[in-house]
Amino acid sequence: MKKHWSVDIHKLQKNSRAFAIWKLEERINHGIGDKKIKKKDLLKYWDEIDIDPFKRRALQIVLLQ
Repeated sequence: MKKHWSVDIHKLQKNSRAFAIWKLEERINHGIGDKKIKKKDLLKYWDEIDIDPFKRRALQIVLLQ
C-alpha cells in the first residue's frame, strides 16, 4: 500500500474497523493499493464507506451479479 501523506497509518491501524473502511475508500476512490478488493469486505462496510455516488452505483451493479 502506498503511503498517504495526510494519514497517520500507524495510529489508524489501532482501530481495525476504521482502518478497514479507510483502506476500502482509498482503493475505490483513488486506486491506491495493489490487491483486489474482497467482496465480503465491501459488503461488510458498504453502509459506512464514503465513496463517489457513481462509483457506488457501478459497484452495486457488479455486486448484484
